[in-house]
Amino acid sequence: MSSKLNLQNAIITLVVGWLVLFVLLPNVMIIGTSFLTRDEANLIDLTFTLDNYTRLADPLYAKVLGHSFYMAAVATLLCLVIGYPFAYIIAKMPANWRPFMLFLVIVPFWTNSLIRTYGLKIVLGTQGILNKSLMALDIIDKPLRIMYTESAVMIGLVYILLPFMILPLYSAIEKLDNTYIEAARDLGANKLQTLTKVVLPLTMPGIIGGCLLVMLPALGMFYISDLLGGAKNLLIGNVIKNQVLNARDWPFGAATSIALTIAMAIMLYAYYRAGKLLNKKVELN
Repeated sequence: MSSKLNLQNAIITLVVGWLVLFVLLPNVMIIGTSFLTRDEANLIDLTFTLDNYTRLADPLYAKVLGHSFYMAAVATLLCLVIGYPFAYIIAKMPANWRPFMLFLVIVPFWTNSLIRTYGLKIVLGTQGILNKSLMALDIIDKPLRIMYTESAVMIGLVYILLPFMILPLYSAIEKLDNTYIEAARDLGANKLQTLTKVVLPLTMPGIIGGCLLVMLPALGMFYISDLLGGAKNLLIGNVIKNQVLNARDWPFGAATSIALTIAMAIMLYAYYRAGKLLNKKVELN
């Protein structure tokens, strides 16, 4: 019994030590750096300042932040529109087919997203697979210019993040009790009414969870903007990367990162509150 307790304590100590060393400590260092001053020679000067946060209100950075949320919101909406029917179809398939379909959804995770983004360049390029196929079918007369546009960035975000939307939606839809749908039909509801009044409210936790899993990463995927948008459609992740690697302004890059983290925390809290309200509504019903 004593050896078992010692093993448990050792595992707990190892896990806590790992989290402190590689999660807590780096975040504390980033928070501390965000209140310091940039130094040309040593990168950071130990002079306390709030200028790094006030700079975020600059119209230039405010515009990038607004554009980031716009791009992330549109990508999230597209993933929801595409992913919900897909997840619903999988959930309603015979039980023996579902693991295989989920396997196909998860397969892209086996390849690094950066490599998949490079692969997307081959598809969307002026002489890429998409344009050559459309021209071979006489749908277009000349190649479409898709690369280095906002549309290309949007396609990249949806392509990379769609599985993150499908999986929580599938989990919510699979747990949906069909007796609610049958009851709605017995009461005279048509398909649209059943969808809007029964299916969507009952699967709302999956919708909110999927939207968060898509929107939060979409704000920081700077490499998609760099590779597919030609750095013309900046995301907040591009600002952080440019400040740290190019401008070598670590304090401002840290402040921008903290601001993004706070925005994510607010979204997660909104998800938590929405989940509690939905659970109370279900209990009252």
